[in-house]
Amino acid sequence: MEINTGISEQNRSAISEGLSRMLADTYALYLKTQNFHWNVRGPEFYSLHILFEKQYEDLAEAVDEIAERIRALGYYADATFSTFKNKTAIKEDEKVLNGKEMLHQLVEGHETLCRGARKVAEIADKEGDFATVDMIGRRLGAHEKMAWFLRSQI
Repeated sequence: MEINTGISEQNRSAISEGLSRMLADTYALYLKTQNFHWNVRGPEFYSLHILFEKQYEDLAEAVDEIAERIRALGYYADATFSTFKNKTAIKEDEKVLNGKEMLHQLVEGHETLCRGARKVAEIADKEGDFATVDMIGRRLGAHEKMAWFLRSQI
């Protein structure tokens, strides 16, 4: 059945593609945060371990919300590792990092996600896709807060 919600197929496609990049970034940041949660060491172990856990749990919920929005727009939520790797702007770490380096990497990841999300929100707003704009607004608030918490530890 065709979708007739007031947003053209072309515009739904553009929004969905932007959300697909946001999904890949969110998943990559989720994985990085969980990796850091498992591997953090040092005098701040406990506080960082707990902080990282709270953040990756939030990111896991966000992955689901973003994927479901893509589906609501009528598109397939391609959630393979190869797709995520090709679409994400989040950098993968090739070495074991100390706690301070982990914090810096996660701040950078949240800020990268914010910049990408703002671009998608601009497209969605222009097309009157207020559901996507609302979701992205909530995600931006969450990422800015997470970056603030991380930055405050440095």
